[in-house]
Amino acid sequence: MWYVNDNENSIMKNATLHQLRVFVVAAKHLSFTKAAEELFLTQPTVSMQMKQLTKAVGLPLFEQIGKRLYLTQAGQTLYDSCQRIFNELGEFESAIADMKGLKQGQLNLSAVSTTKFFLPRMIGPFCQQYPGVELSLRFTNHEGILQYLNENQDDLYILSQLPSTVDVVSHRILENPLVAIAPAHHPLAKERNIPFERLSKEPFIMREPGSGTRQALEELFHKHETYPQVRLELGSNEAIKQAILGGLGISVLSQHTLTLEKDTGLFAILDVEDLPLQRNWYAIYPSGKQPSVVARAFLEYLEADPQLLKEAEELTIDG
Repeated sequence: MWYVNDNENSIMKNATLHQLRVFVVAAKHLSFTKAAEELFLTQPTVSMQMKQLTKAVGLPLFEQIGKRLYLTQAGQTLYDSCQRIFNELGEFESAIADMKGLKQGQLNLSAVSTTKFFLPRMIGPFCQQYPGVELSLRFTNHEGILQYLNENQDDLYILSQLPSTVDVVSHRILENPLVAIAPAHHPLAKERNIPFERLSKEPFIMREPGSGTRQALEELFHKHETYPQVRLELGSNEAIKQAILGGLGISVLSQHTLTLEKDTGLFAILDVEDLPLQRNWYAIYPSGKQPSVVARAFLEYLEADPQLLKEAEELTIDG
């Protein structure tokens, strides 16, 4: 068994690296149940690991007030220390991989939910090229990405709206045009050069607060000094598309969201002033962070194969 510290006088001499990893996930979620789900463990196993770690530390790490779990001061201090420990271990693994000249290891990606329409297709050839790479890919909204970024949880983050509160290094991946979408039979579908203000007269379906698409759209409405008549706020592109087809309103979404429906004739892309709103998808990481060997290989793979990007853009935008 690998121990954090073998010094007899260390209060952590009986804490294992596995216990610390479990602790970090439990502290992140403030829930043993959610930690168990993420780690594919049982809830009693997580509880036992935390009990043993608490005994090794000698102070409570969590406290329960009502139905909610909180970190104690000792727990918060340990969590901050673990973040530094695992970051340094990641750098060590990268250095060893560099010495061996290997392109293998773990690649952790977080991406906003809209990228699920193209990102797996871009990642597939990379995984075939480097079969030794283990990939972790999770989708969330823009606010979730910022949280993961601030906590330095992943190697790379894929999003369209670059953060304004964190210094990052960004690599452009793909164009991300935002378009006005309506049912194919909508009266505006046959019109051309529609004034943007006309959208403010239509029932509108918006992404949830915190969405990058919503933020860009609100900025565009503000530019035109008008406001949408929001009928619904929904947290997924698929739900919005179903609401559009149900006649509940129109919306502005990434054109990538129509990948599966572009040949069905169900939707119309409206010809509206200042739309499409031209944006880009980026792969980012915090300034000062040293990307792992695998993360650098992934960025080099994207930048070295422009045909890959061209095919992805044609797949999701043309038609």
